Amino acid sequence: MIPSERSFARRIDLTSLQLFVAVCELGSIGRAAEREFIAASALSKRLSDLESALDTALLVRHSRGVDLTPAGESLLHHARSVLFGLEQMQAELGEYADGVRGHVRMHASISAIVQFLPEDLGAFIREHGAVKIDLEEHLSLDVVRAVREGAADLGICNASALATPGGQSLQRRPYRHDQLVLIVPRGHPLSGQGALPFDASLEFDQVGLHANSSVCLALNQAAAQSGKPIRLRIRVTGLDAMCRMIHNGLGVGVMPQRAFELMHGVGDLASVPLTDDWAHREIELVARDFDALPLTTRLLVAHLARPLPAASQRCDAAAGAGEVALSPALATP
Repeated sequence: MIPSERSFARRIDLTSLQLFVAVCELGSIGRAAEREFIAASALSKRLSDLESALDTALLVRHSRGVDLTPAGESLLHHARSVLFGLEQMQAELGEYADGVRGHVRMHASISAIVQFLPEDLGAFIREHGAVKIDLEEHLSLDVVRAVREGAADLGICNASALATPGGQSLQRRPYRHDQLVLIVPRGHPLSGQGALPFDASLEFDQVGLHANSSVCLALNQAAAQSGKPIRLRIRVTGLDAMCRMIHNGLGVGVMPQRAFELMHGVGDLASVPLTDDWAHREIELVARDFDALPLTTRLLVAHLARPLPAASQRCDAAAGAGEVALSPALATP
């Protein structure tokens, strides 16, 4: 902060800012003084001192109350932002007083949230019950952007998103891997043929995810390489919605195997393994600098990066070995 900025900050009194906002909201020094439990003369003096400190008129006083000058309009906007920031600071620091001993801001892809994070974060919170975790779901590309811009301290995304120029500047650590499979209605022509390449599904209508999702980008690239178009029937934003659309005959779709298995009963569906190399995906932890993260976030990173038990690894491998079906639960309209 340069000297002139430091001097300006010292001339601004937060109480006076709060009183100024009250006067602006009520349009009257008298009513604001009554609401804020201060003498009208004392409030008027504070406003005059504020105008002197800023060396500009903020209010036009008249018999009916006050009006804002252009400078007053500008100050009102900034004063509200400052006071709101102070309220947020008080709320967050109050959490520490109430026993919270850390705050983690993280963004993650829908695949990571559906497949792995509920169990992993649940186990972490059982060990560190005083930690608060703010988790937001975003597309992998948006996760990378949020971490790069500082909107999130920690991200979890598909490794392909890190191939972008912005992603290459981030540090990465392995988290999990998943396997994409083709979801079809039970009895579909492709359901009994075993593992197959994605381009074998291109003669059928498709139920797709968000256009910028890592799954959609991979499918578009595979289709372009095969020289066949994707017959997109409908786009959805969630994996459960995809299952319901496929169950009701709108096409076939691609999603992670484990996510499909976790959606017990969402339609009479089967999964078919895909033989394409890109169908095996790496999911990674990303940060601008892992060593510079707050202690609580570093503890979470260490927890998430722990190797899976051997039994869990065998279960994951078995999950992608063949067709898996979900029992019927939805009535076709």
